[in-house]
Amino acid sequence: QVQLAESGGGLVQTGDSLRLSCAASSKDPFSTKAIGWFRQTPGKEREGVACIDSGDGIIEYVDSVKGRFTISSDNTDNTIYLQMNALKPEDTAAYYCAADRLSWCRHVSSYKPDYWGQGTQVTVSS
Repeated sequence: QVQLAESGGGLVQTGDSLRLSCAASSKDPFSTKAIGWFRQTPGKEREGVACIDSGDGIIEYVDSVKGRFTISSDNTDNTIYLQMNALKPEDTAAYYCAADRLSWCRHVSSYKPDYWGQGTQVTVSS
């Protein structure tokens, strides 16, 4: 069983930065081969934002966040981070951490991982 716990959301202004954290725990380390972030606003489908596969050295982002968001991992405590800079009102969403035993990073825009966290809200005011 995989457990993912997000933290770090909040209310910020346009241009501000925020860092999200995702603490991952699993009895089977292969269940979290690739971990990433999705976001969702009411009435819209969940959108893949970023993915990291540390074992294969793969990092991918959706085009709308390239150059502003950075995903990283700390393998010492199984935590994934999403550093978000130059935030825009359109970044407002519930952000979810997600993991899968398959390496889905090359398909960040379309793949739906098996394991999900509960989400953390990010609100960017204009």
